[in-house]
Amino acid sequence: MGIVETSSKKFKKNQKEFFELADLGQQIIIKRGKKQAYLLTPVSEEELSFGREMSERLQLSEQQFKDGDFVRIKSQNELKAFLENL
Repeated sequence: MGIVETSSKKFKKNQKEFFELADLGQQIIIKRGKKQAYLLTPVSEEELSFGREMSERLQLSEQQFKDGDFVRIKSQNELKAFLENL
C-alpha cells in the first residue's frame, strides 16, 4: 500500500474516509502547516490495554504489597546485595 498525504483541514472534513484507508493498510500523513506532520496508524485492542496475564500479575503484585510481602531496598548497596543473592 502507498502513502496518502493530506492537510489537517481535508482530514477534518473527510475523517471517515481517511480512517477507512488506514484500516486497509494505507499510511496516512496529515500535514499541519509547513513543519508539522502526523502519521495516522490503527492501534489494536491489545496495544491499548494489558493482556489478561499481565493484569493478573499486576493484581497479584498489589496483593503482595498489601500483605507486606515485598523487600524494601533503600540504597545501592542493599540493591547490589539483593541482586547478588537471587
